Amino acid sequence: MRMLELDRVCAGYGDLRVLFDINMHIDKGEVVALVGSNGAGKTTALRTISGEIRITAGSIKWYDQDLAALPAYSRAVMGISHIPQGRGVLGPLSIKDNLILGSYTKRTKHKREELMKMVFEIFPILYERRNLPAETLSGGQQQMLAIGRAMMMEPELLILDEPSLGLAPIVVDEVFRILRSLKEKGKSMLIIEQNLVKALQIADRGYVLETGQVVLADKSDALINNEGVRKAYLGVV
Repeated sequence: MRMLELDRVCAGYGDLRVLFDINMHIDKGEVVALVGSNGAGKTTALRTISGEIRITAGSIKWYDQDLAALPAYSRAVMGISHIPQGRGVLGPLSIKDNLILGSYTKRTKHKREELMKMVFEIFPILYERRNLPAETLSGGQQQMLAIGRAMMMEPELLILDEPSLGLAPIVVDEVFRILRSLKEKGKSMLIIEQNLVKALQIADRGYVLETGQVVLADKSDALINNEGVRKAYLGVV
């Protein structure tokens, strides 16, 4: 089932155009990766989906509903959860309070305890430290908290912008183990990731962006084995 579809989307910042006629889609249960160099427009694409940036042309549809005029909070209520770069946890608040803030919608408020139990089962370290300030967590643990807080919204689509940024390799492996387990449970995800091999290994399909345009779209294994992608983005000759 087609969940999200971008059709000829253009967007940018003021007079600066960043995205040019972007076409992409995500089906229910899919994991999709956005691949491209810095400045290609990947983060801008995610922000247009979550509603942080308004599109200037084209359309974004969630199932059959047009999202273009809807603010970011409405998209979150509908089931689109965006974890930005930098994690965005609220340091002085406890880990438990950070999670509670993720379940603010009418759809999830009455399920708060059930959802928190689910998060703690996925991330036992968060349960162990649930009453401590979030700022006492390591970078990897804060990333786990950011994912857990997003899961408290019971999202249909989880959007992750550079989930491994600034993390040690062993922690990156743990984060991707968790993402893989979410995929096995049927969670739909859209991922931007600096570690392109890991992103494509977990994804079903991928889109390659260059200077704000989709220049290639294919299944992940085809992209990993594509000579041009390997040279340009994977550092493999």
